[in-house]
Amino acid sequence: MPPQGGGAVVPALPLTPAVSDPADLEREAGLARLFELHYSSMLRLAVLLGADDPENVVAEAYYQIYRKWRRLRDTEAAEAYLRSTVCNLTRMRIRHLQVARRHVEKPVEEVIASAESTALLRDDQRVLIDALQQLPARQREALVLRHWLGLKESEIASAMGISCGSVKTHTARGLAALTQAMETRR
Repeated sequence: MPPQGGGAVVPALPLTPAVSDPADLEREAGLARLFELHYSSMLRLAVLLGADDPENVVAEAYYQIYRKWRRLRDTEAAEAYLRSTVCNLTRMRIRHLQVARRHVEKPVEEVIASAESTALLRDDQRVLIDALQQLPARQREALVLRHWLGLKESEIASAMGISCGSVKTHTARGLAALTQAMETRR
């Protein structure tokens, strides 16, 4: 049925702009593949590292890699870059919240985990997660990267921005503290 008033029918514009540059096509495809393969593991990583808003942390990490995609020397290293970005963003977020809480006059209410974060954890894991959250941030990061992701010391050192010796120290101390905390809860 033609429009009233004799006007011509205007074709609908696509919702997304057409990507014509081959580099942009490659970036879009690479990021889509990266998202499909690693989103849930990056979300779990943010949760295990103690992020209060893991979905936003992971979204920000994907945004940062999107902006820097053309500068990546090796697109195969994108997963490592993404993992390192999630670690750094989580660390910065926790540090920001600690500073903000020091300057609040009234007591801070307990942070409530999102439904997505809670759904990722089974009941028998909650005790372990609680004990893990009590560890210092560097020890927690080293343990999560080593035992959850199964990374090598050199990969952990790269993700955390520290030496391999420091990775060994943080891992050993974190494991000892976690073991002690779990034994006292039994």
